[in-house]
Amino acid sequence: MKICIFGAASEHIDKVYINSVETLGEELAKRGHTLVFGAGGTGLMGAAARGFAKGKGFIHGVIPEFFREERVELIYENCDKITYTKTMAERKFIMEDEAEAFIITPGGIGTFEEFFEVLTLKQLGRHTKAMAIYNIEGYYDDLEKFMDTVTERKFITFKCNELYSVFTDAAKLIDYLENYTPEETAWQKLKIGD
Repeated sequence: MKICIFGAASEHIDKVYINSVETLGEELAKRGHTLVFGAGGTGLMGAAARGFAKGKGFIHGVIPEFFREERVELIYENCDKITYTKTMAERKFIMEDEAEAFIITPGGIGTFEEFFEVLTLKQLGRHTKAMAIYNIEGYYDDLEKFMDTVTERKFITFKCNELYSVFTDAAKLIDYLENYTPEETAWQKLKIGD
């Protein structure tokens, strides 16, 4: 399965996040999965790629040309395939289109945007792919509370919170992805409620 992993590019984050994502990537690769990601060489992007490399998995990096030209961030140089795009939007489109499942690891603004974009697309019936949040060290606890608040106040339906799953255990996350069966819910019910 082609798995897209979203996550931080920062190299200043605690090693517990880096080690957890590297281990996750290695295990996914050992199980025969491949990686599509934002091609970053640092932070959790770099950790995912190093893990896949350790597990001898195929790695496809997708990154805008201006990242290379303006040295926005370090690019992971050991990708089996690297695709340079003109824009951030094109980068996301390729990753989203190629992926068969998504893992959201801890990250900043870019990661939040990626999560909410693929969640919105799933809500609108543009894909039915598995979405798993890897909640390392309680990083996404407040996001879970926020999503509950948004649901309670009827800004989204409760079904939207069922479009993704949250895990603290990597083994359970992998099992979820490998055994995922999409629920056949009309997107209109996700949009306007029951």
